[in-house]
Amino acid sequence: MKNIFIFYGFIFCHLAMSQSDSNFKWWNPTAHEFQVIEGQAWFDEVQESYDRLPHRVVDKVDPEIWGLSKHSAGLMIRFRSNAKEIKIRYQTQDENLRYMDHMSTTGVSGLDLYAINSDGMEVWCAAGRTFGDTITYAYGLLNPNDGYHDRGREYRLYLPLYNQVNWMEIGVDEQVYFEPLPVRKELPIVVYGTSIAQGACASRPGMAWTSILGRKMDRPLINLGFSGSGTFDVPVIDLMSEIDAKIYVLDCLPNLSAYNWKNLEIENELELKERILLGIKTLRKRQPMVPILLVEHAGYTQAIVSEKKKIEFSQVNQVQQQVFHELKKQGMENIFYLTKEEIGLKMDDTVDGIHPTDLGMMKYAAGYEKKLRDVLKEPTGISLTTFPITQYREPENYDWENRHREILRLNHSKNAPRSVFFANSIIHFWGGIPQTKIRTEQASWDKFFTPLGLRNYAYGWDRIENLLWRVYHGELDGFDAEKIMVMIGTNNLHINTDEEILEGLHLLMDAIKIRQPKSEITLIGLLPRRDYESRIKILNFQIAQLASEVSISFSDLGYIFLNKENRINEAFFSDGLHPNSKGYLRLRNVVKTLLID
Repeated sequence: MKNIFIFYGFIFCHLAMSQSDSNFKWWNPTAHEFQVIEGQAWFDEVQESYDRLPHRVVDKVDPEIWGLSKHSAGLMIRFRSNAKEIKIRYQTQDENLRYMDHMSTTGVSGLDLYAINSDGMEVWCAAGRTFGDTITYAYGLLNPNDGYHDRGREYRLYLPLYNQVNWMEIGVDEQVYFEPLPVRKELPIVVYGTSIAQGACASRPGMAWTSILGRKMDRPLINLGFSGSGTFDVPVIDLMSEIDAKIYVLDCLPNLSAYNWKNLEIENELELKERILLGIKTLRKRQPMVPILLVEHAGYTQAIVSEKKKIEFSQVNQVQQQVFHELKKQGMENIFYLTKEEIGLKMDDTVDGIHPTDLGMMKYAAGYEKKLRDVLKEPTGISLTTFPITQYREPENYDWENRHREILRLNHSKNAPRSVFFANSIIHFWGGIPQTKIRTEQASWDKFFTPLGLRNYAYGWDRIENLLWRVYHGELDGFDAEKIMVMIGTNNLHINTDEEILEGLHLLMDAIKIRQPKSEITLIGLLPRRDYESRIKILNFQIAQLASEVSISFSDLGYIFLNKENRINEAFFSDGLHPNSKGYLRLRNVVKTLLID
């Protein structure tokens, strides 16, 4: 009798799931009109939809590498939705790979879903899952929105680390909002490495150090990690050089230790040195300007009780150090080094002495992030205002990501800007290019600012940390600006102290000066707003001092909006914050003066 109840209970649950799925719309990422699978450098050349290498190299790379390139490590799909439940069903190629003795099934063949909320904060999503011929993940009990609007949030789906995905569908209720997002256009971090880079032994795909680093830097990342096969192979280096990258990472030493020399036909340290040199020089010849980061073997955690293991990692690290010093002496620029100590693995950071646990993966990512921020000149500070982050607070008026994408396109077009104005909605909704839904005084902008080559690079609801992200992600790249005007921080007033606002502005001004050293930069004080007049007056005095410290100009334009009592003149505002048409016409004259002086 008990077995009968169990049987009918299973049938009921299955029917209930099938019935709920009947109300779902299912989306196949590989059939979309534009590229949505991020992490593929050769998306239009792959044999199978979720491969990592182009099919044209099937006979050029080692067969082991080709097989591993079928694994979807590093691939990620982004979309937006306000669904309360998200379901994913897919099939993997190899059932045996689901059960590796030192790595969880959820890492080998599972998925991982992260949300990016409207304030740009990263949130992990838990799922119910079943593994069978068809694997299913069900993400339920999701809050559909974050409080700003009803258009949900961004989601990032990480694919299996050690298995091939044959097909996949993502499902949401047919009544809810669902929007696939295109692959981001920023230059990627490109990583060539071993099983550790591929993701062993993360408990889930989002915990691979490459995935963590991609989120921390908020950049696309191409994962060319191949288990047991990251060995400075020239065919792989050749492929790397085809990718326009932000930085190249070479993390191959764990597969170049003495235990593997016989397989690689390496006789001695000199031949190892020549192999490393050849790989670096090949990459540098084809990509002379892109930074290259060499990474040491992070060590074996059992080395304290095994002299043999200690010698193995020490030997390859010493050889690569010699290569680095020789290349620097020869004048090679933009080559950098990450040491074992900077990664900082400890005794309990690995599963088996070499492959990191999630804790070890986090340490790997932290060491990489610190180094990359230094190399790429993208530092952070202490306050939240110094941590670059995106936002999605006002989609009913404009799409934040699309505006960023359009600005990148304009910067690299024949019609690049002469001057730019960085700000928030106060300037964004004035007018200009790129155009937006709300344009309160488009005519005045077109008449007075467009002929002077001024571009409106302001975003509604932006805070200091959002503008810092935009500067770090290319909005000042590709052209030489004559003048840059910055007025940002009013949206920080209700959540940050004056000290935090000043810290963020200091970091922001440094970032702008590094990227546009010849430009005339003007930091503009915050405009007065209802109930904040006194605080803004004090803060603007401190902002003026900051401008002097970093050797840029300062201008306070707020006086044109104040009455005799030093309160805002409501006649010039629509809501106590945003100018109305009269206010913009008043602002026009003082902004024009900044441009033509």
